[in-house]
Amino acid sequence: MKSRKTYLKAKSVFIVSLIVIGLTISIVYLTGLKFDRTIELNSYYSLTIIGLSLVMFMTYGLYNGIDLLNNYPVFKKYRRGAIFDVASPFPEETPDLDIGDGIEGVIMSILIWIGMTILFIVLLFLVEAIFWFSIMVLIAMLYWVFFRALKLVFSKSNETEGKIGLSLIYSISYSVLYIGWLYAVVYLVEGYLG
Repeated sequence: MKSRKTYLKAKSVFIVSLIVIGLTISIVYLTGLKFDRTIELNSYYSLTIIGLSLVMFMTYGLYNGIDLLNNYPVFKKYRRGAIFDVASPFPEETPDLDIGDGIEGVIMSILIWIGMTILFIVLLFLVEAIFWFSIMVLIAMLYWVFFRALKLVFSKSNETEGKIGLSLIYSISYSVLYIGWLYAVVYLVEGYLG
């Protein structure tokens, strides 16, 4: 009798991976301060540790026949242009404020200054909301790419289950694809800036 297939929850794998990546980079950079290593060398160390962790995780998963289960929440689908489909509430031309040089000009200038300060504070909150929304969209895109990449790797688990050599070959191949381009980016930046 064949055992049941083991499923890992993609959300859990994603969160653990983010924690591992963050801890790895932090530890490498903090130890790099002690030994006075360059940022490029720290990047190589971080990528190597992350790549080896990825190889070990994928080899284990492929050898044991693990698959991923997508349990991440579904985001609401938006129509293109649905957010900004209303007309602008601001007039096409700005009014000319000629208020004079007397006391009424000073009072009006102070009132305009207070109004503009309030407007800038509101715009600052809006920019902050857009920034955090962008961060959330970036994390969602990263999750999707991460989930799809690992789902593609673990789709081979039926043919690699119980075969350590084949599992290792697949995991090294996919790790080179997933991490190799980051080595190239660090190398090109080092060559360009160095």
